[in-house]
Amino acid sequence: NYLLGVGRADCTGPVAEIPLMGYANPDQVGGGLLTRLYSRAFIVAEVDDSRRVVFVSADIGMVSQRLRLEVLKKLKSKYGELYRQDNVILSGTHTHSGPGGYFQYTLFWFTSKGLIRPSLNAIVNGIVKSIDIAHQNMKRGRLFINRGTVENSQINRSPFSYLENPASERSRYSSNTDKEMVMLKMVDGNGQDLGLISWFAVHPVSMNNTNRLVNSDNMGYASYLFEQEKNKGMLPGEGSFVAAFASSNLGDVSPNTKGPFCVNTGESCNNPQSTCPIGGATMCMAMGPGNDMFDSTRIIGQNIYLKARELYEEASQEVTGPLRSAHQWVNMSDVSVELNATHTVKTCKPALGHSFAAGTIDGVGAFNFTQGSVEGDPFWDEIRDQLLGQPSNETKACHKPKPILFSTGEMTWPHPWHPDIVDVQLATIGSLAIVAVPGEFTTMSGRRLREAVKREFDYHGTPRMDVVIAGLCNVYTHYITTYEEYQVQRYEAASTIYGPHTLSAYVQLYRGLARAIATNTVQDLPRGPEPPVFNIRNVTLVPPLTADRVPASKTFGDVLQEVRQQYRAREVAEVTFVGANPRNSAENATEHNFLMVERYASTSDSWHVVQNDASWDTRFYWTKGLLGRSNVTIEWHIPHGTEPGVYRIRYFGHYKKKLSNSHAVSIPFEGTSSVFEITAL
Repeated sequence: NYLLGVGRADCTGPVAEIPLMGYANPDQVGGGLLTRLYSRAFIVAEVDDSRRVVFVSADIGMVSQRLRLEVLKKLKSKYGELYRQDNVILSGTHTHSGPGGYFQYTLFWFTSKGLIRPSLNAIVNGIVKSIDIAHQNMKRGRLFINRGTVENSQINRSPFSYLENPASERSRYSSNTDKEMVMLKMVDGNGQDLGLISWFAVHPVSMNNTNRLVNSDNMGYASYLFEQEKNKGMLPGEGSFVAAFASSNLGDVSPNTKGPFCVNTGESCNNPQSTCPIGGATMCMAMGPGNDMFDSTRIIGQNIYLKARELYEEASQEVTGPLRSAHQWVNMSDVSVELNATHTVKTCKPALGHSFAAGTIDGVGAFNFTQGSVEGDPFWDEIRDQLLGQPSNETKACHKPKPILFSTGEMTWPHPWHPDIVDVQLATIGSLAIVAVPGEFTTMSGRRLREAVKREFDYHGTPRMDVVIAGLCNVYTHYITTYEEYQVQRYEAASTIYGPHTLSAYVQLYRGLARAIATNTVQDLPRGPEPPVFNIRNVTLVPPLTADRVPASKTFGDVLQEVRQQYRAREVAEVTFVGANPRNSAENATEHNFLMVERYASTSDSWHVVQNDASWDTRFYWTKGLLGRSNVTIEWHIPHGTEPGVYRIRYFGHYKKKLSNSHAVSIPFEGTSSVFEITAL
């Protein structure tokens, strides 16, 4: 029916000293690895190969404009006009535990310490490589779609905002989150499994803002479980089956299902301001279902995986029909929206409100800002005016009732702080329409957008379309709330950067794309104004890589703290080595593996790898000491059902050695623990 290709490639990047992207917490800097990050690519082509659609889901916080432009430039030099702005969708899973630093707009430099080339390059190369692999493995195949309800995996984290939506609208839905998962199953001509894409709306924030280990959070854990099941006998990250768990309209959706509690007193803080009687907003945090963040990640990830597996096994509705794609660049700070025959409104220059600084119950802000501020704060406003300049009256009026904290659309030093030019994109694969959105739509915003797109297709003679929203695509523009939610200015509303009519503008634009596809007039769509590319080489506050050093009478890879001689399943084997900065390894190798757990096979007198650093059972911690020294601690959380026997843990690194003032080299080394025995329970 179609030609299909799937591919997966590592896009982890540097796992140390790079701020993690998501919670906007400058103290949350990478210090090791829990699991690798991957880009997963899916190519669907018509059998006569006249049209193609590419969908990529990458284990990153979001796709930035800089990232997208660099990926498309590389694709163009390799494939000419085959993969383009209109038919390549790049989506981020929205993990909050991946390296940052891949943005060209100034606002994002504050929390990720600038533009960090090694981080950007790792993601660009990983995405391109995953598309290359999919491209090389195209074969005839079939697509099936299925949908079902995922329970016990999400709550609405701004329920008081949701209640601002009209009662007549809310009454059409049974829940204040979208519990539906939509799943696209891919098999080859012989019915062999190729892969799947699942879309489900939940924030991958089971790992909280105290975490320092790079990982792909609950969505990544779901991918891991599905791929481990289908790629039998393979190590994590290996094997041909690719399972993507992609983001959707997750703007107000949290996986921390126990809800918000005051960390200090244990009482609920489920109130419109998310504040606690003692300690205010900074004490109000939501908890996941597990006994710690690792456990919560597993529980939520497993729920999502189990539903996807059930939908995969039972999928019978085949997807057939032509492929279409449409894309436009739009100046989102200046869109006129016709609400009705007599009423036209406009979007605004980007700006963030006071409640942006409050953060959410999944990750609170640094200062005691509260959510739901419709009044400014004279103290912070004065500091802002002195440092960054005052917002213009025009911007203030346009964003009402949002009190503006940062008027980013009016801040241009050294480069603009926020994008004006934004991508809108829509691709259809037969009856499936994928709406690629540049940010985080809330539950109700997503429902309105899906409905509007579906209605447009219906009206133009293409009924019964399955419409899914793919989140965090192409360029990051924060949140998109409904007009009603915007009025109460919780975090999501304060972060709706183009003002109260942002959603209406997007609805109008995506309807235009749907109409063009349905009436076969895509070629008439204006391309729109091209986004700028700023000439930034490497502006960063990340410390430079210096020569690594070892303690007296030690060498790199020596064991400082040995494993025990014996363990049982469910215990933790732990070993500490004389280490070196893991950034050396990231810059040296694309597929660097920091660790292996090996089992001894007496029959062949050899060691076999049973786990690598992509495993969720291994943890790699890097601790920086003084004067270029550092330690690496590797933990193996021995899973239930591990075969008894003799094991060892190995560590692989690179140390930087200065040859002269201008020249340094990275030299590989390794370390090995003593052997240890795992005994039966």
